[in-house]
Amino acid sequence: MKKIILLSALFCWAFISSPTVAQQTKQLEFDHIFNGIFEPESVRNINWMHDGQYYTTLVRTERDLELRKYDITSGDHEVIVTSSELKIEDRKQPIIIQDYQFSADETKLLVKTDIEQIWRRSTKENYFVYDLETEEVQKLTDSDKKQQYAQLSPAGDKAAFVIDNNLYWVNLNSGQETQVTTDGKVGKIINGTTDWVYEEEFGFAKAWYWSPDGSKIAFYRFDESHVKEFSMMDWGQLYPGFTQFKYPKAGERNSIVKIGVYDLESGKTTWMDIGSENDQYIPRTNWTQDSQTLAIRRMNRLQNKQDLMLADTETGKTKIIKTETSDTWIDVNNDLTFLENGEQFIYASEESGYNHIYLYSLEGEQIRQITSGDWEVTNFLGYNEANQRLYYISTEDSPLERDFYSIGIDGEDKRKMSDGPGWTSVNMSRDYKYYIEISSGPATPAKYTLHKGNGEQVRVLQDNSSLDKQFDEYNMPEKEFFTIPLPQAELNAYMLKPHDFDPSKKYPVLVYVYGGPGSQTVEKQFGTGHRPMWHRYLTTKGYIVLSIDNRGTGARGRDFEKQIYKKLGQYEVTDQIDAVKYVIDNFDYVDPDRIGIWGWSYGGYISTLLMEEGNDLYKAGIAVAPVTHWRFYDTIYTERFMQTPQMNPEGYRKGSPIYDVKKITGKYLLVHGTGDDNVHFQNSVELVNQLIEEGVQFETMYYPNRNHSIYGGNTRRHLYRMMTNFILEEL
Repeated sequence: MKKIILLSALFCWAFISSPTVAQQTKQLEFDHIFNGIFEPESVRNINWMHDGQYYTTLVRTERDLELRKYDITSGDHEVIVTSSELKIEDRKQPIIIQDYQFSADETKLLVKTDIEQIWRRSTKENYFVYDLETEEVQKLTDSDKKQQYAQLSPAGDKAAFVIDNNLYWVNLNSGQETQVTTDGKVGKIINGTTDWVYEEEFGFAKAWYWSPDGSKIAFYRFDESHVKEFSMMDWGQLYPGFTQFKYPKAGERNSIVKIGVYDLESGKTTWMDIGSENDQYIPRTNWTQDSQTLAIRRMNRLQNKQDLMLADTETGKTKIIKTETSDTWIDVNNDLTFLENGEQFIYASEESGYNHIYLYSLEGEQIRQITSGDWEVTNFLGYNEANQRLYYISTEDSPLERDFYSIGIDGEDKRKMSDGPGWTSVNMSRDYKYYIEISSGPATPAKYTLHKGNGEQVRVLQDNSSLDKQFDEYNMPEKEFFTIPLPQAELNAYMLKPHDFDPSKKYPVLVYVYGGPGSQTVEKQFGTGHRPMWHRYLTTKGYIVLSIDNRGTGARGRDFEKQIYKKLGQYEVTDQIDAVKYVIDNFDYVDPDRIGIWGWSYGGYISTLLMEEGNDLYKAGIAVAPVTHWRFYDTIYTERFMQTPQMNPEGYRKGSPIYDVKKITGKYLLVHGTGDDNVHFQNSVELVNQLIEEGVQFETMYYPNRNHSIYGGNTRRHLYRMMTNFILEEL
């Protein structure tokens, strides 16, 4: 009788609880990729004040946009100004604060509005100056034209900016405006900003800098008169127009660059002596602690030699204090800090085989290597003069992870500041009193915590616990990390599996690849955005998603990354094919007849090569915005890894998928935006021509006027729906 009662109770419990369990397991749908419900909350746009206990940020309310000042320890805030309060006589609407910066004494605010995007980093906009004490608003310039890259002087009584390729400065007290350069002309001369290729490959668009005391302005001058022009059709009108811009393709002529220093008092510009060679690069320019001395980094065209020079801004004379050379290439970074003692500087380099931090004298003599080991410093955060400690992010525990450390300038007393394991980034206050730590794991959304400079946690700002719970409700797959031992190298990889995975079954596999120099897809961090969500969605359709970091990718030292020199597309393809074969041989649940590959940009380039060289392995492949011949891409990126086409014709030929399209036997989908200023639509056009010539059947989709990111309106949803249908049908 007791057994009957017990069985009856268990039956009743199962009957009641089963529907509840079923309701708790929710199904991930395609629309979830785009509706943002799985995007983590973040602590955004933190602009630290001089006193690190305070920061400012923009907050949108129901009726207004507020610039708030927060006490970071308590969370209390005050409103500094709202957009509705920023009014000026000759402007009908209030000034919408899209971005802003404080003067050094934090009594004035430079407000950016009416932003118009140009390329990836470049914009045009209007600027206004708001005085926090008088509450007065003034237009930065009398010109009706939009400005670029305005910045207040250190004292806050002046500002400088660019209009139509010329540099200006204005006295904010008198309103007097002075034109620094007069030769700026579109398509010819650029002052104070960069040409297309510097912006894209050296990562900056603003190309002028106030001296520490505000008495001088250092600026770049580009002469792009002899750089060839590229044209893109602008669709949408009865008679379409063109967008034309200077774009130096591999092996072609670059802009000629000069560095000038303008003295505000005398009105004189002095040109720095950067040598007689015009075919070179100036990837970085920095003021030292002294307004008489400018630091200039100069590289040869092949980017395997870098000189650090100090320039006398009065005479223009320069002195090389350090030269770095490489058998392959040298990576450009921002890690150069001059100490207040005026005698030393901190410098980062991978001369030891891994990227580490060094201390040098101003004469260029190495005093010591501060960090060392078979791991990389991935981000130098700064140096605190008060306690003589450096702060940085590194791969010391694993190339798949990032951790926060501090160390004395003497190389002693290293401290791990983050808890790990996983992925950590840090936003430090300017006085190093506080920092915000952002940490995540493969299945753990970002957690934002406030810490004192010594590492002590003050409070949790955002833990995304509700999203964590939501992921459990939807049975989101977790990345499984593993290594693939190959004769040529051990490779890192991860898999995403369906939540109801059964090892006795056979599963189709979609491989996601990027694989470019210094990149990384196999990381122990929480993936956000369309692509990671799409990968998770595909697992609900019964697919395994696999990603592998081949030789040439980053975070594993110089030798692992730079063995691909002059051979782009060769080692990556070999590694990806061998790795997938290893997975097939060692994981019985992988269906060898249903392997697919996809990638975007460099990944689209590799996926196309894999469809050729791995035609017996990959049943289907997608290439989005791929390079198809390095001859079509820009000078700085391409020649860094491949030298020029004239010097390395065999490498360029072997690295191009155009010549072997006849090998493609699987289903191939090619996607590109016609307005791609980076990887031009020309790449896909030339590939399509060859596919037609060889009689290879394929599918293609072009997105009119979309750039390299292929977005805007319904574009991304359309793209991912198309790719989903292709994968569901062909795998």
